[in-house]
Amino acid sequence: QVQLVESGGGLVQPGGSLRLSCAASGSIFSINVMGWYRQVPWKERELVATITSGGNTNSADSVKGRFTISRDNAKNTVLLQMNSLKPEDTAVYYCYVQGRRTAWSYQQYDYWGQGTQVTVSA
Repeated sequence: QVQLVESGGGLVQPGGSLRLSCAASGSIFSINVMGWYRQVPWKERELVATITSGGNTNSADSVKGRFTISRDNAKNTVLLQMNSLKPEDTAVYYCYVQGRRTAWSYQQYDYWGQGTQVTVSA
């Protein structure tokens, strides 16, 4: 019932740019954290960047200075602007949302998008 719609993945040359977008909808009362993780085969899913409802951000050292995360709280949308892409950025990128399901419980739940492929190659 919770839907995360991802867009923006694709193939790009080294040094190029992509913009990932994720929109959350459905049975979510409020969203605390939105962000992106990425994963390659045989490795753990790793943090790319997250942003809280208050605008606090966290990102991996490997993407600092190149990636920028932002969100539109009213639209429950998170955006990841990826510049100066490198081959090592190649991965499946997953949208992540953490939020409350109800007004009467502060329990947080995690939601994941289906993933969008980002390939950086010449």
